[in-house]
Amino acid sequence: GNLGGSGDDDESSSDEDEDGAQESQEEAQINRYNPADYKNLAVSPDIQKVFDHIERYKPGDIELDARLKPFIPDYIPAVGDIDSFLKVPHPEGKKDGLGLTILDEPAAQQSDPTVLDMRLRLASKQTNLTPITVRCIENADKEPKKITRWIENIQKVHREKPPPTVVYSKNMPDIEQLMQVWSPEFEELLKSVPLPPADIDLSTEQYARIVCSVLDIPIYGNVTESLHVLFTLYSEFKKNQHFQQM
Repeated sequence: GNLGGSGDDDESSSDEDEDGAQESQEEAQINRYNPADYKNLAVSPDIQKVFDHIERYKPGDIELDARLKPFIPDYIPAVGDIDSFLKVPHPEGKKDGLGLTILDEPAAQQSDPTVLDMRLRLASKQTNLTPITVRCIENADKEPKKITRWIENIQKVHREKPPPTVVYSKNMPDIEQLMQVWSPEFEELLKSVPLPPADIDLSTEQYARIVCSVLDIPIYGNVTESLHVLFTLYSEFKKNQHFQQM
């Protein structure tokens, strides 16, 4: 009984396979190119000959060898050794993702140690620094690009040189605060009361005190520090684009 049952199953499965093959053949016949559909096109004889090549073409079956290979990209470091993932942790405990989301390798174009030392010296407030060591360029007559790069780096260092900082003995107002617009009442007063002229019968120190008082610059005792604030304020006004257009 079991043997007969298995034979029936085999016959039914073979019938299903034949039906599936017949359906696929019918679908292929439906989708097949029919030259009669394009026989009456209003085209030139040369174009009609092109349609004859469609039936002449016989596609061949090409078997492609499928090879499974693990995809392992080659890691080529830019400079030096491969990243060992020995990182200094963030001081605030944040995850910076160095080596994972951000490439943590030395740059292809390294900074000049001498130029970097000069920048650090300009930013430092120490005075007892060791003398700087300037490296030489071997065969300088054959390396014009290195000489040009050195000159450009030194010029960039001087351009980006931070302004000298002055530590005042007393608190001085911020320059941005001093650059604020005067009150309308004070501006109206200036229209009727002129400012003291330069040839007024006063000493230089007295005249400086008056000018600083008009500009809300305090004078504690040493007028030199107040004058420094005054000239800094003048420099900021001179660099301001709004006043340059006036």
